[in-house]
Amino acid sequence: MKERNETHLPETKYQIVRREESAPRIGVFGVGYFKYWSQFDGLVDALLEKQKVFIQKLKKNHVEVIDFGLVDDAQSAYDLVPKLQAANLDLIFCDMLTYATSSTFGVIIKNIATPIVLVALQPDKAMDYTRASTYMQLYNDDVCSLPEFAGVAIRMGKRVPEVIIGTLYDDPESEESINEYCRIARVLHGLRTARIGHIGHPIEAMLDMHTDSTMLTAHFGIHVVQCEANEIVGQYLHHVKDQETKEEEQRILSFFDTPDPVSDPISEKLKPEDLKVAAKVSVALKKFIAEKNLDGLAYYYNGEDNSDTQLVMSNLIVGNSLLTSSGFPMCGESDLKCCMAMFIMDRLGIGGSFAEFHPVDFKENFVLVGHDGPHNISIAEGKPVLRSLKKYHGKPGFGAGVEFKIKEGPITMLSISSTYEGKFKFVIAEGESVEGPIPPTGNTNTRGFFKPDVRTFLTNWIKEGPTHHFALGIGHHAKSIQKIANYLQIESVIVG
Repeated sequence: MKERNETHLPETKYQIVRREESAPRIGVFGVGYFKYWSQFDGLVDALLEKQKVFIQKLKKNHVEVIDFGLVDDAQSAYDLVPKLQAANLDLIFCDMLTYATSSTFGVIIKNIATPIVLVALQPDKAMDYTRASTYMQLYNDDVCSLPEFAGVAIRMGKRVPEVIIGTLYDDPESEESINEYCRIARVLHGLRTARIGHIGHPIEAMLDMHTDSTMLTAHFGIHVVQCEANEIVGQYLHHVKDQETKEEEQRILSFFDTPDPVSDPISEKLKPEDLKVAAKVSVALKKFIAEKNLDGLAYYYNGEDNSDTQLVMSNLIVGNSLLTSSGFPMCGESDLKCCMAMFIMDRLGIGGSFAEFHPVDFKENFVLVGHDGPHNISIAEGKPVLRSLKKYHGKPGFGAGVEFKIKEGPITMLSISSTYEGKFKFVIAEGESVEGPIPPTGNTNTRGFFKPDVRTFLTNWIKEGPTHHFALGIGHHAKSIQKIANYLQIESVIVG
């Protein structure tokens, strides 16, 4: 099952249509105690109706749901294990319909690697104590087995599963939690099936960015597709038609403003020739990624001076920004780990833009966060800007640069670093994007405020050994990202 979503950018009449992606597969099984069925007429049917209501809540979140029915004794738990294993699931919900002995769960948590969430949503906000009965108690006994299941998970050598506790009806908090786990399932599903392109290599001196493609497959599940810069040039750029370029120019101009230069002497008003190059490269790039069946791309390539290869590889910024905004994360300087961070944020539904720290404002207690290169304009504050740059600082070439700031309000950062032991680590933080001017340099910059103050925050962030690149998204989602790290069995820390 595949779907498309539309992203509405501010102040434009155009839309960026998200690339097609398959929906995550979520399994649901309920638990109960078989001895109750003969004792209380109608109870099992009432509990199964509760499970149907929960499944309908899941389906509102654009996921594929497989209902595995009810597990009510040890044998039915053993019978369920191979069915769950064969279903190719991204996440499993165990619906705590009433009290159930942990024999309905122990063998499942022991043998299933797929993340499991325990859901205890009782139908009534409170029992009517003047009319209370054992039947009514069992009908609302959703939380009763949670401690038992948690303790058995530990005894089976597993983490205690995440838990949703609340009511089945009229409970916005539990609805929000259900949505969160469905978005997490989308991330896990995307990682298991993603093909991430890689062109060139990280800039030689950036030792923090080098990584092992095999380890990315081992820890995330993605496949890294090694590509060549000359493929874009020889197979696609030289075959782009003039009409295709003109149409892409109009599309680009619909999303960006092109103001006059301000204070930076290397920036100019967007030149027609720079727009034409950016548009032609954008068309070639889209054809390239379609042929390669890619879901993301990290790239850096110098190329021979004044060659077509150098021209293409230094002018991917505009097309890449539009692609990143459509659900195809692209990361400059060939940083595969940051591309993964951007991918996670994208599938979580919070954007994900290429960023690093820029100068600190000690007067107003913030740090500029941004970068040159591709960005996610779907999370821009206002309409993004295109400027012609006479040079890309620290890199070869010249051409159009993308400038904007992230939407004002809460923001989340994710850096994926590597440790001495060769493992990955998530370094996560939350802050605020606050209104104010940014440098008119043709790069992104956001005024990032972090607690308790910028000096202390940066000190604490640096102590965790991040890479200098990170993905920047909107909203506060540090705990969701940490849950993803836990499911991937990757070390994580929230800097706060």
